[in-house]
Formats: sequence, structure tokens, C-alpha cells
Amino acid sequence: MNYYILTYHLVDSYLEERGKYREEHLAMAKKGEANGEIVMAGALDNPSDKAIFIFKSESEATATNFAENDPYFKNGLIKEYSVRKWNVVIGN
Repeated sequence: MNYYILTYHLVDSYLEERGKYREEHLAMAKKGEANGEIVMAGALDNPSDKAIFIFKSESEATATNFAENDPYFKNGLIKEYSVRKWNVVIGN
């Protein structure tokens, strides 16, 4: 298993717009956590311009698939996203 970091670059109106999609977004994330794919996730603060997810999976496709199917992305709250492999040295 490998770790991957999914980074969202959020639109300026993210905080105002997310409410109508939040329940579906959180359900997806909780499902990913329950099946062991999402280790942790959350938005950065001050400014609220990015969100980060840590995935543990065989390939980056897991994180990419999550992003592509996220209602936040589908409804324009994510300007762009990136997925990068994370070579963890300390911690598990």
C-alpha cells in the first residue's frame, strides 16, 4: 500500500456554496474512511483556499476517482486538484 495526497484548490465562494453539496461530499469521505482508503481529510483555514486528503491505496487512481466523483468538483467548487504519491518515512 502507498500513500497519496489529494489537494483541492477551492473557489473563492467555497464556504458560501458548499452547503448544498456537503452532506453528499461527507458521505463519500466517510465511506472512504470506513473502507480504509481515506486516512484523514480536511480543509485548510485562514485562508480557506485548499483542502487535503490522505489516501492509502494501491494506486493514485483511488484518489483521482474520489475527486472526479466528488459533488464539490462536479459542481464547480474545486478549481483544480492534484494527486501526488507521498513517500512516508516516519509514522504509519
